[in-house]
Amino acid sequence: MAKPHRFLGFAFAAADLLVEVAPDGAVTFAMGAGEALVGVSDTAMVGRKWRDLIDGSDHAMTRALFGGLDPGARAGPVSIKAATAAGAPERFVNVTAVRLPQNQGAISCVLTRAAARGPAGLQTREAFEARATNLMAQAPVDLELAFVDLAGLSGSQQAMADPAATEALLAGVLRAQSYQGEAPTAVGPDRYALVRDSQEPVEQLAARVSRILANEGFEGVTAGATAVSMSGVTKPKQVVRALRYALTQVMQEGLTRALPENLSEALDSAMRATMSKAGALGAAIRNRRFTLAYQPVVSLHDGTLHHHEVLVRFGAESSPFPTIRMAEEMDLIEPLDGAILEETLAVLERDPDIILAVNVSGRSIMSDAYIGRAVDLLKARPDVRGRLMFELTESAAVEDLALADRHIQALRQAGCEVCLDDFGAGAASLAYLQQLTLDLLKIDGRYIRDLQHGGREATFVKHLVNMCAELNVRTLAEMVETAEAQDAVKRAGVDYAQGWLYGRATDAPIEAALVASRTNMRSGALALRSALDR
Repeated sequence: MAKPHRFLGFAFAAADLLVEVAPDGAVTFAMGAGEALVGVSDTAMVGRKWRDLIDGSDHAMTRALFGGLDPGARAGPVSIKAATAAGAPERFVNVTAVRLPQNQGAISCVLTRAAARGPAGLQTREAFEARATNLMAQAPVDLELAFVDLAGLSGSQQAMADPAATEALLAGVLRAQSYQGEAPTAVGPDRYALVRDSQEPVEQLAARVSRILANEGFEGVTAGATAVSMSGVTKPKQVVRALRYALTQVMQEGLTRALPENLSEALDSAMRATMSKAGALGAAIRNRRFTLAYQPVVSLHDGTLHHHEVLVRFGAESSPFPTIRMAEEMDLIEPLDGAILEETLAVLERDPDIILAVNVSGRSIMSDAYIGRAVDLLKARPDVRGRLMFELTESAAVEDLALADRHIQALRQAGCEVCLDDFGAGAASLAYLQQLTLDLLKIDGRYIRDLQHGGREATFVKHLVNMCAELNVRTLAEMVETAEAQDAVKRAGVDYAQGWLYGRATDAPIEAALVASRTNMRSGALALRSALDR
């Protein structure tokens, strides 16, 4: 006869499958659609270990879910992947658990069907922001963005002995505290963010995480927590901006400064910070508080200098990419592209012997005003005709390829060649090559780095070069850093190359004779090495 407390433990939710798990992890009772949910009938489950029914990626989370349950407490639902045989369809279930004092430590579990869950490990900040925004839009309960600081974790013996295992365990522990078992993200050393139901005080969250980690053998680790209510903002873009502001604050300052009370307050703070940055960036563009750098591009047919790519630098920044992304987000990329173009034209006028390639973002190429201004500037400077190139960057996707192509043809008719930058990464795709009439295509460096080793990258590059040749589009390889890489891109039929092998970006264009001497010297060394190899 069934224990009366057993059914009391199952009385808190409707279910497709009811399971009771003993303190030793064995299933002592199962009733319902076991075959449909986890691929094992309810009768066959009894006596098996609970972990055998769950995919290994969810073992740590399930252990933490059970281990964090106080008598009379309830946890979940969390989404769990069921264990399946190789080649079998994946199965996911939502699990809600309760520990009743009367059941001598047993855990009563209610399982229902679920869609595929998110990642089991830590998420990137971008993925976390996107999934948190979706959860907020769909959740029937009030959510909060919680931050957990784990003082002493990195210095613990377990973490130092096996960092990968510690990260996997930690992801499971925090997923057990999250809404639907959603994976957390890191916001600094030993600090993490997660989305959870806002009904429980954060002090209880911190105490439970500390206890679970202590039970897992992590001594001296103390958890602290705080939270931001995910309320006050509903539009997805505004939610992302508010989340990003809160995540960035914790990443930069830890939990030392008070967080916004809710997303509305976070959004207000983000907007104030954005306006301040926008004003500073706008002033930098107007007053030309940036410098240009020049990286040589050589012809692989004869080793001579073909042109320089113009790169922008802001103060002591190691990379201009964050500022460029900020300019795009603040709708300042068109004025920035325009200012760089004007400075580049001035350099071309001063030196009649150089060819320069200037970057233009996907947003600027869509602008009638930018293209009109560029064409007018070119008409006023007939001496630069044929010496200015445009590189269409992929940092922002081009939404209207037909309009972009009309603008590209206007630049080409004004005497400028147009190159598609970073093909094979980000937004750039075969659709660009199919619908845009271009002169050059720059192959993303990740393919070039591995090209010399053969394999899939070599096959991709060779087919791409052949396709471009049929379309009358020349090819350019970036990130050519060694003589071996140069030899590989030459064998693949690439027309031009750019990278540290020929020179890093400098404050002034490099003389053609210097580039030629470098190229010939390195080509000679490569030929000598090849002869010795033979």
